[in-house]
Amino acid sequence: MALKVLKRDGRQVDFDQQKIVEAIFAAAHSVGGNDKALSEQLAEKVKTSVYERFTTTNPTVEDIQDTIERILLEEHHLNTAKAFILYREKKAKLRNLKHAILGKMVDKRISLNALKILKERYLRKDDNGVIIETPEMLFRRVAKTIAQADKLYEVERADYKKIEELFFQSMMSFNFVPSTPILMNAGTKLQNLHASYVLPVEDNLDCIYNSLKTSAMIHQSAGGTGFSFSRLRPKDDYISTTQGFSSGPISFLQLYDKSTEIMKKGGKRRGANMAILRVDHPDILEFITSKEDPKSLANFNISVGITKDFMDAVEKDKLYNLINPRTKEVVRKLPAREVFDLLATMAWRNGEPGVIFIDKINDKNVLPELGEIEATSPCAEALLYPYEAISLAAINLANMVKDKKVDYDKLRETCALVVHFLDNCIDLTKYPTKETEEATIANRKIGVGIMGFADMLFQLQIPYDSDSGLEIAETIMKFINEETKKASADLAKERGAFPNFKKSIYAEKYAEKGIKLRNATTTAIAPTGATSMIADVSSGIEPNFAISFIKRVLDGEDFLYVNKYFEQIAQEREFYNEALMKSIANKVSLKEFLEIPRDIRKVFVTSHEISPDYHVKMQAIFQKHCDNGVSKSVNLKYTSHKEDVTDIYKLAYKLGCKGITVYRHNSRAEQVLTLER
Repeated sequence: MALKVLKRDGRQVDFDQQKIVEAIFAAAHSVGGNDKALSEQLAEKVKTSVYERFTTTNPTVEDIQDTIERILLEEHHLNTAKAFILYREKKAKLRNLKHAILGKMVDKRISLNALKILKERYLRKDDNGVIIETPEMLFRRVAKTIAQADKLYEVERADYKKIEELFFQSMMSFNFVPSTPILMNAGTKLQNLHASYVLPVEDNLDCIYNSLKTSAMIHQSAGGTGFSFSRLRPKDDYISTTQGFSSGPISFLQLYDKSTEIMKKGGKRRGANMAILRVDHPDILEFITSKEDPKSLANFNISVGITKDFMDAVEKDKLYNLINPRTKEVVRKLPAREVFDLLATMAWRNGEPGVIFIDKINDKNVLPELGEIEATSPCAEALLYPYEAISLAAINLANMVKDKKVDYDKLRETCALVVHFLDNCIDLTKYPTKETEEATIANRKIGVGIMGFADMLFQLQIPYDSDSGLEIAETIMKFINEETKKASADLAKERGAFPNFKKSIYAEKYAEKGIKLRNATTTAIAPTGATSMIADVSSGIEPNFAISFIKRVLDGEDFLYVNKYFEQIAQEREFYNEALMKSIANKVSLKEFLEIPRDIRKVFVTSHEISPDYHVKMQAIFQKHCDNGVSKSVNLKYTSHKEDVTDIYKLAYKLGCKGITVYRHNSRAEQVLTLER
């Protein structure tokens, strides 16, 4: 009769001797041991002892671990026993910290960092603010809700419980993580499952205030909004109906910002916005300097829409035209290089404005018949028409490695599952307006992105800033783009193509093969800030900010976080010790730590030691195989110069990026993460 082991959460699982082998070997390996056969012999002794002792009852996990300790001591493996005891103490401390946060046992796959974020932002509360959900319940709620959309298409054949279980297990294992609105709203009254919307700002008050109202509703349900203010007439332009003069786009941008500020208190999270103004708008200089005061427009990211004509004028050091959007007439000329210089100077000072290469976006637009795209999501990963929305999720590439190689079979399965998941989200969303519902369903855009790319590179032992890093990036993204298209085509066979398919570039491209797509776009690389922290991996395609860092938790106690892949290789290569991990905490680079082997220092690079060129090259490589945009920041050292920013912009434009953002370390009084320089 198979022995059952009682887990800490009350579940009973089969006794697994292999786990004991791995635990003993890991402890032995940490103190210099390398004999797997010996670990297997000791595990056999543990098994015999457990089976002899527990004949009528089932052992607990603690009983098993106590037996491992005793056998190690009896067999005189004192150093291994000590290492195992220290490991148990560390894990017990971590469990206690988690228990203190939520007041109950938590699945071990949920990290301490993740639990804190889930508690603060995601887990559901009752009317009194008391948390009524565990992380496992959250993912079950999301999986169960999203699986229901299958009933719309496969009433007789669909196994909804099987689909729910696939969604649940993949999320619970962090193979993919949906965007924040999905995690927050699935299965609730709000049910907004779209991360980002674009709303029109036409040159009339009805549109301006209607979009303002709609944006407030979107922010209330954790969504973000993007706007182009380029259609608004410039400041002091004549208004014939009132015989007055326009206040200009910046004034309405300030109005939208104030509304978002007010909505902060009642919404699920802080409202996120993107404001874009074309570089040829007469008020462009005021726009570029509108965030010179770091307290102004605090609820907006701002980006300048750069045109091909402008970049040509910069290259040739010529004047370029400013055009009144109301009359379409040239009202002024400016020296392109001076405007370019001002843009770079402001970005160097505090990271804004960003740059959107608006012509490059439209050159790659899959729906050119619908007109030009003018605006993006708050972080520029989604390129949308007015009223359109997009559902997002990120595949965790850190989980797509097996035996130090990319597991393409698992990645393929995950791509198909995420496309299915996100397409369901489109049908289940409660849209804020009829216009947003119609525009979104017409194109059914989804954005499968990635997280954990830097952690994947760590496992593959490939430096981020290397040709090999760029090669694996292109291979991975090309694969994801192709596999998500195949999955979308498979869905189209069952559910039909997106309504505007005949107006897309795909209608002609796939005509001979008879292929149709369910979704106009399938890929978009978002920043995955909070969601990557839930999965405990690096965000988006960014390098790691630090390899090790110390955080103060709960009662003020310092807790050491070490990148798990670095910790693993440090133990394998026998240079791991607690003092070293603490000494590298919050440091920009490992280069000064000569006790760490050179090849390891080369692989485990952080964002601030990677050259700007490689940051841009990496973004461009991912953009090459991405339907929408790529959200990424080029991290600059505090000592960088304004000229570094202009060089970055030129390289990004040359390499085909659809936009670019820079941030110079400590250029703002407040920033989320700070390192020792």
